[in-house]
Amino acid sequence: MKLKTLAVVLSLAMVLPATASTHPRWSYEGEASPEHWGELGNEFLTCKTGMYQSPIDIQHVIDGKLPPLEPNFHTDTKSIVNNGHTIMVTVTDSDDFMLDNERFELKQFHFHTPSENHITGKSFPLEAHFVHANKAGDLAVVAVMFEVGAENEALNPLLASIPTKLDTPEKMQSSINLEKLFPQDEHYYRFSGSLTTPPCTEGVRWLIMRNPVTLSAQQLKKFQIALKHANNRPLQPLNGRVIVE
Repeated sequence: MKLKTLAVVLSLAMVLPATASTHPRWSYEGEASPEHWGELGNEFLTCKTGMYQSPIDIQHVIDGKLPPLEPNFHTDTKSIVNNGHTIMVTVTDSDDFMLDNERFELKQFHFHTPSENHITGKSFPLEAHFVHANKAGDLAVVAVMFEVGAENEALNPLLASIPTKLDTPEKMQSSINLEKLFPQDEHYYRFSGSLTTPPCTEGVRWLIMRNPVTLSAQQLKKFQIALKHANNRPLQPLNGRVIVE
């Protein structure tokens, strides 16, 4: 239980401002970039030695006839932060879904540009991660891919609320219609993986929506300007894992 609780805390840790910490600092560039995460400290060792790491390339999928996700959308957003690693939004009334006869509740969602996971070798310009947890503290991440096309109106309140100062959470100026951030087809690919940021904790249930949604080139540019650099961890070896749809 303690390990699972720790995983939840770490997955939400980017919500908080940077403070003095015994954890080593990591980044996406330079000497603390992804290829060095496992060397920064013992608490990050899984980033180097783990066998079920994320992200991955979705290939050779097994038809398991998984039912659609069917999430309940009733979430209201609470705060937003740009911590230099990602743009992250916390929520108040959490949306939820049932998986393996357990209820998983949304805790936060954040963005990576370009995408971390690939689908049949294809990278996407933006990927959203919706981090959920059940009562036991087990994590399930629902990933949605974005491709450039029509403007996504649901992203506008978020983009308008991005703080100008790093590590300074601010209240969302208005709510986000999360349903518009998901494809209408609720089928997905499923596999077992890890957090894609240190400490790279494994045992995370990954659900990647099969179909992307769109955002405009201008909206994508706003994400890229706010983040100032790519924030995608490189693809990790599959190591015999099965991907089911």
